[in-house]
Amino acid sequence: MPRRIAVLTGDVIESRKVADRPRLYRRLEDTLATLAARHGGHGERFRGDGFQLALPRAATAMEAAVTLRAALIEHSEPHQRWDARIAVAVGPAEPGMNEADGETFIASGRALDALSSTPGHLALTLLDEAEDEGLGLLLRFIDDLLDGWSPYAAEVVGLSLGHDTPQPVSQQALAERLGISQPSVHKRLRAARWALLSDSLAYLRRRLDDREPSTSGPTP
Repeated sequence: MPRRIAVLTGDVIESRKVADRPRLYRRLEDTLATLAARHGGHGERFRGDGFQLALPRAATAMEAAVTLRAALIEHSEPHQRWDARIAVAVGPAEPGMNEADGETFIASGRALDALSSTPGHLALTLLDEAEDEGLGLLLRFIDDLLDGWSPYAAEVVGLSLGHDTPQPVSQQALAERLGISQPSVHKRLRAARWALLSDSLAYLRRRLDDREPSTSGPTP
């Protein structure tokens, strides 16, 4: 069964307006390092506000993209929101997964270029499948959810996505971690529309999981 990898290519939105760019870059690098370690991948920042994350399993791609954006939004400056455009490409694994001239890497970069000319901040390209209108609508929905987050909502979602246990983290555990009440955690999760986001990411994880490429996709 062919294994599929994912490549996330992105850039920080309006980074030149950020007053404390060194703090922004540290946060970006720390998040990339955390995600690379968590998923067994490789991440790096380049050209100032640009970045790339290669993951050996495609199933984790959208969760990683949301986690990365959540980290930036959470640490936004008081008068300027931090966020990023992220283009995800999924394709068959190639020898030397971290080779930047691989097909999946190139597709991710091209998707980011295309994303830059649209109002969207999230894109997904599947190299081994035909374009799926329903998948595109789901990505727009998730993008819209994230656009409405406050730093508090992003923080609680980031913690929910980053826990290490197989079972969902409880609201009480989140409350203890954040030093706030359980009702406050509930309010933040509701504001982030966590239930819908969690179900959407679970669907995408199954959709992108390692399997034979779809027979509906393009043929060589």
